[in-house]
Amino acid sequence: MSPVLAATKPDLLVFIAASAAVLSGAIGVVVARHPVHSALMLIQTLFGVAVLFVAQGADFLAAVQIIVYAGAIVVLFLFVIMLIGVDKEENVAAEPLRLQRPLALALGALSLLEIVLLSRTEWVTGASSLGGAANGAGDNVVKLGRSVFTQYLYAFEITSILLIIAVVGAVFLARRPPRSRSSEQLEEQR
Repeated sequence: MSPVLAATKPDLLVFIAASAAVLSGAIGVVVARHPVHSALMLIQTLFGVAVLFVAQGADFLAAVQIIVYAGAIVVLFLFVIMLIGVDKEENVAAEPLRLQRPLALALGALSLLEIVLLSRTEWVTGASSLGGAANGAGDNVVKLGRSVFTQYLYAFEITSILLIIAVVGAVFLARRPPRSRSSEQLEEQR
């Protein structure tokens, strides 16, 4: 029996609603003209993914999805967007890198070709995956926390340091030099 036919109507409705939220949010991220609207559409996408996690019984992943991604990462994006200044208008016709558009078109065509070729192949899978609790006694969340804060502590801390460096770099690059009196007077005369 097909998994779609085995699902109950409420499960199917939740899946359709969450999928619609994810797809419309993802399209909105790309299509939105204002960066803040794009970040808000990203939040919609992340909430839709969290609903899909809840529908699969992965409550911890749903909570992490909302707290870490929708809460922290998108707020960081919004902070950087506001810091850089979204009120500046850019000249779209001026292209700083001459080969940028042809290279983007070539890479896009190559990616599309890869997707088509990969969809035509039959995937080889290894051993079947194991479902259920991780090895040993205790909850998976406890084991995950113990693993992250013992065995993978350095990788966890290095990732946080890299995020802090990225924010400091964005602040430094977005910093505007103080305006002198003479430049203000020149703008007033114009």
